[in-house]
Amino acid sequence: MASLVEKQLLKSLFSFFVLVLLFSDTVFSSRKTLDQRKPCKHFSFYFHDILYDGDNVANATSAAIVSPPGLGNFKFGKFVIFDGPITMDKNYLSEPVARAQGFYFYDMKTDFNSWFSYTLVFNSTEHKGTLNVMGADLMMEPTRDLSVVGGTGDFFMARGIATFVTDIFQGAKYFRVKMDIKLYECY
Repeated sequence: MASLVEKQLLKSLFSFFVLVLLFSDTVFSSRKTLDQRKPCKHFSFYFHDILYDGDNVANATSAAIVSPPGLGNFKFGKFVIFDGPITMDKNYLSEPVARAQGFYFYDMKTDFNSWFSYTLVFNSTEHKGTLNVMGADLMMEPTRDLSVVGGTGDFFMARGIATFVTDIFQGAKYFRVKMDIKLYECY
């Protein structure tokens, strides 16, 4: 009797494992592959940043929260929060297609380097939702890639690359960055 129960148990366990293998193979084979040469969505925008200097409350889009003195010539430790317009062209006064809301801080003592974390908030007739971007901005490089790590709405769970190119830099008061965003995972 015990051997009959054992045989039934072994038969049931074997059937269970065969089913698990069949379903796991189905799940793994249905994953979509990413083609890095062809993004599913592609945008080019301009990010404008006007740092608050004590006199420009109406125009400022960012403010330094922490700016420790004496830590070198590369703004090391400076922490800036921002809420800046994202436009389709270089004109700061153009109609914004989104807002960039987040922060950056300078994290290198020997060169200009910052780390960004922000959300692009879209609320227009063309797009609704958010894109989350983060990563190191090696400012002395001609182009820099930051990660698009997620999104909501039209950009639900999107992933990709945001390539930065500094378009204009006017000291600590104003800079404009061209963002070339390529999404490789779109749902």
